[in-house]
Amino acid sequence: MKFVVKHEIKGRIRVHFCQKRMTFEEADTLQYYLDSQEMITSSKVQERTQDATICYTGEKSAVIALLRSFQYEKVDVPDVYRQNSGRETNREYWDKLVTKVVVHYGNKLFLPMPIRTVITGVKSVKYIYQGIHTLLQRKIEVPVLDATAIGVSMFRGDISTAGSVMFLLGIGEILEEWTHKKSVDDLARSMSLNISRVWLCNDGQEMLVPTTEIQTGDLVRVHMGNMVPFDGTVAEGEAMVNQASLTGESEPVRKYIESMVYAGTVVEEGELTIRVKETNGSSKFDKIVTMIEESEKLKSGLESKAEHLADRLVPYTLLGTGITYLLTGNITKAISVLMVDFSCALKLAMPIAVLSAIREASNYHVTVKGGRYLEAMAEADTIVFDKTGTLTKAQPTVKQVFAFNGMSENELLRIAACLEEHFPHSMAKAVVQAAIDRHLVHEELHSKVEYIVAHGISSKINDKKVVIGSYHFVFEDEKCAVPDGMMEAFDKLPSECSHLFMAIDHELAAVICIEDPLREEAAAVVRKLKETGISKVVMMTGDSDRTAKAIAARVGVDEYYSEVLPEDKASFVEEEKKAGRKVIMIGDGINDSPALSAADIGIAISDGAEIAREIADITVGADGLNELVTLKLISDGLMKRIHKNYRFIVGFNTGLIVLGVAGILQPATSALLHNTSTLMIGLKSMQDIL
Repeated sequence: MKFVVKHEIKGRIRVHFCQKRMTFEEADTLQYYLDSQEMITSSKVQERTQDATICYTGEKSAVIALLRSFQYEKVDVPDVYRQNSGRETNREYWDKLVTKVVVHYGNKLFLPMPIRTVITGVKSVKYIYQGIHTLLQRKIEVPVLDATAIGVSMFRGDISTAGSVMFLLGIGEILEEWTHKKSVDDLARSMSLNISRVWLCNDGQEMLVPTTEIQTGDLVRVHMGNMVPFDGTVAEGEAMVNQASLTGESEPVRKYIESMVYAGTVVEEGELTIRVKETNGSSKFDKIVTMIEESEKLKSGLESKAEHLADRLVPYTLLGTGITYLLTGNITKAISVLMVDFSCALKLAMPIAVLSAIREASNYHVTVKGGRYLEAMAEADTIVFDKTGTLTKAQPTVKQVFAFNGMSENELLRIAACLEEHFPHSMAKAVVQAAIDRHLVHEELHSKVEYIVAHGISSKINDKKVVIGSYHFVFEDEKCAVPDGMMEAFDKLPSECSHLFMAIDHELAAVICIEDPLREEAAAVVRKLKETGISKVVMMTGDSDRTAKAIAARVGVDEYYSEVLPEDKASFVEEEKKAGRKVIMIGDGINDSPALSAADIGIAISDGAEIAREIADITVGADGLNELVTLKLISDGLMKRIHKNYRFIVGFNTGLIVLGVAGILQPATSALLHNTSTLMIGLKSMQDIL
């Protein structure tokens, strides 16, 4: 690749690529290539100027070698990377903004007054029409105020003021639309499908295959807790399906044979075999965008309050204009009041602040499904953590397999992996990975696998019943027993591990000991959350009291509960809410779903089950807990910014009104200062909080 070094300092270099034009796709390809290089710490590609600014570690010669070897056609860029770049959207709205400014000031500098008057008059028709239309609906809202201000200025022949008001309103509309679209697109893409492999049914067998191999008409099985990967009809089975991602329905919908199911929905209960109708899921993105844009979830309580307050203030602004004229008899002073209103700034700044915070959170791999959850996060005082896969690492590992029925450890592990691979849980993934590491290949020998939430798995192999799961499930629910003469070995199982019990024909066959290492950052995150205002941190787990107690002591939680069921977690959350506390629930598994749904804010770790991510209000995509602290800081900062905006808007605009009534400011000056302050507070609200 040909390029020229334009500027360099130690650890940073700016280069210009020698090509006639750089497309958005080429810019994304180059950005992806640079970001994937270990020695490059950060990079920024400007497609308009065909420049790239690169920060690096090591020798400059190595960076030069990377750039020389770069070729667009040799870099395989994932589709999701291009979809999430936002490069084309940013260019579109930046061009709109620049065009608006150039045209406005170009007209003022080069066009004679008669032509400017005609242009301003034509532009004013839109605003005046919107004001009249609002009045005809028997509403006195912001469009009425805008129309009155522009109309009175036109009537008085104050073309400059009318033009300035429309220009600043247009700038505000572009900025709001830009921020809104960027935030909604980022949010929608993060909610879009991310399924790489599915269970294909072929000749009575289930095979795990890449989604790219699926054709229209194929049969795909979707187990409980998993996301439906394609549009299709139910060929076998019955299930309750959560369709909130597409329809906004709060309750799951029953699906049975011949029912239509849609990609992106989640099987909450039961199991379905679907006949694929549509393998292209691109239309789902549009559906999700529409759902988000229409959903009230996108608005926080303070944001909605700002909009309602803005509309309620309009009649008072009009009334103040009339009273000023009656008392002073001075039309100039009266118009000075009309030119200043609180509503414009309130309606512009608040949504931008909220959507910018959502966008900023997405930069830290945190997906927030609505502004109201950031507000609730700022108010929260209680956090409930699930243990496995949340406080502990998402990839627990098998430490040892103890055989109790005479079979080999590998054979028992093979059987366990055969059953566990059907279900999305961190313990199940550990068993499957251990079988892979030992190069244990298996065929599907078992019959239908039944998953009992928070308990275990039941199936049959060669007409023998096989169960695998917790102590409670295997020994108490299934009434299994330890083989004769093996009780001493059973009592000596290592206490530092979590135990997964497997029984065949009601007799213990194996105990799989799983290490569930604590996340290195867990204790620090709990401490930092307390520093941000969280007064109560709780850990809940279905694990034994021995294991839970040890983890709780290391993490530093205020309370812990062991051997709990999903309904116990949800009940605890409800009780805390009844006590007047604002509760955050953090989990990753199917068994966390009821509590995630019950909490004021449900946060799912993205490596967990699809149903947990679907139900949760916030999803953390990074492999760590530090993002929880970042999210809390963003939420707190957002609330501070909103309250600060309120104070500034009320104080500044009140000052303008007083100065206008006193005759110190002319209407044009009041309008300019008011709209400029509105624009500046909007731009300020777009800035990152952290």
